[in-house]
Amino acid sequence: MPCDRKLKPRQTISERATEIRTAVERLAAALTAGRVQLKIGPTGAPVFTGWNETDRDGIGDVCAYRRIMAQGSVTAKMAIAKAEQLAGRGVSKDALAQGHHSHDGGATWHTHKG
Repeated sequence: MPCDRKLKPRQTISERATEIRTAVERLAAALTAGRVQLKIGPTGAPVFTGWNETDRDGIGDVCAYRRIMAQGSVTAKMAIAKAEQLAGRGVSKDALAQGHHSHDGGATWHTHKG
């Protein structure tokens, strides 16, 4: 996961992994409670709106989505399924693999490739 390589000064990878787990657990709780919403872009890329920079702690939407889908709670996965249903499209595996994302809550979508 690229997010685990964004180390702070004097931080180990295992310390960063713990930070990521904790932040994504908080995100999943906020998603379940409705404080954070999932938007799905035209390419099928996910973006979490209402997830502020402090709580985000350098974690990208794609990384958080992958972690929730791999290890998250059933209620968080249900909130994601509901967002997909409301959007009329699901999160695209191709968009995840290609790195499509948004830095502005879903107003614009892009990758950092070439």
